[in-house]
Amino acid sequence: MEVKTFGVIGAGQMGGGIAQVAAMSGLQVIMNDIKEEFVERGLRNIAAILAKNVEKGKMASETRDAVLGRIKPSTALGDLAAADFLVEAATENETIKFKLFRDLDSICRPEVILSSNTSSIPIGRIGAQTKRPDKVIGMHFMNPVPVMKLVEVIRGLATSEETFKTTWELSLKFGKTPALANDYPGFIANRILMPMINEAVYCLYHGVGTREDIDTVMRLGMNHPMGPLALADLIGLDTCLAIMETLYKGFSDSKYRPCPLLRKYVEAGWLGKKNGRGFYQY
Repeated sequence: MEVKTFGVIGAGQMGGGIAQVAAMSGLQVIMNDIKEEFVERGLRNIAAILAKNVEKGKMASETRDAVLGRIKPSTALGDLAAADFLVEAATENETIKFKLFRDLDSICRPEVILSSNTSSIPIGRIGAQTKRPDKVIGMHFMNPVPVMKLVEVIRGLATSEETFKTTWELSLKFGKTPALANDYPGFIANRILMPMINEAVYCLYHGVGTREDIDTVMRLGMNHPMGPLALADLIGLDTCLAIMETLYKGFSDSKYRPCPLLRKYVEAGWLGKKNGRGFYQY
């Protein structure tokens, strides 16, 4: 099926970025969120990123205007009935995602693929909420979406070959490099990344080093572009905790137990860069 209109649920950091790359690829985009203020903020963020590209000479002002013109704001889930392909980028919470997929299953045409940007929740469990599990797939973008080249494509047990090929080709259309992951909690990216971040939090918790020293060791010693604690702040500590809990529950292995300090920060409302305070202050 040809994809002309692309639906995105979520106008935040991830959803807004996905909407931007979809619009830049020439697709019409419906960007949906639960409140008008969230959608407006998402549009402002996209406009600001595109404005910087124009200032740097990376994009013509006419191209910027065309990209913004292809993004339709939405607060009504029913608007997504017009989408040919959909990506859900809501909060990393099973209850929220499961309800969304049940609702979308009744709203969207039977042939429409429903994908999730979930960081860790098994696609098979999400697909089981619908009457079209063969058309449910994971499309896990990296943050920041416009910059990062990877899209992790996750096949559930019931995901069809047609659904997989369409999603793979769409990733390429977006200028991304897709990588296939099978359907396990955390997939590839976060099964490797999150335990590393969690262990860095344990190092801080046990006083092995300061936040700066821990991040410096990983940046300069392991050639990582940023330290794990700074990266956790960028991702969102609540998201990191949710992923670790999914891994711990999914594998029943103590090596995935979330560090108590990570949980303590989240309970205190220190969620990272998005609200000004995490392991660092912003």
